[in-house]
Amino acid sequence: MEIGGLFTALLFGAIIGGMGRLVVPGRQHVSLLATILVGIVAALLGTAAATVLGVADTPGIDWIELALQVGLAGAGVTLWANRSRQKLPR
Repeated sequence: MEIGGLFTALLFGAIIGGMGRLVVPGRQHVSLLATILVGIVAALLGTAAATVLGVADTPGIDWIELALQVGLAGAGVTLWANRSRQKLPR
């Protein structure tokens, strides 16, 4: 992977992760690094799912692919926040 690809993955990971946090109601105690990592994984999985469904390459903006990515990021942020909450002493 080239350095430009790495920066692009980080940028899209931050955007997708941030959008995923926006669709989850309430406040999540998730770090910025965790949000970016969840966003990168969600972007990759969403693109793979869109490819399998045959909607990855459409004219214009790929809204279905973006919706899959953001939905997966929202699920990932929720799982990460719940996992982190369970580790805290009560």
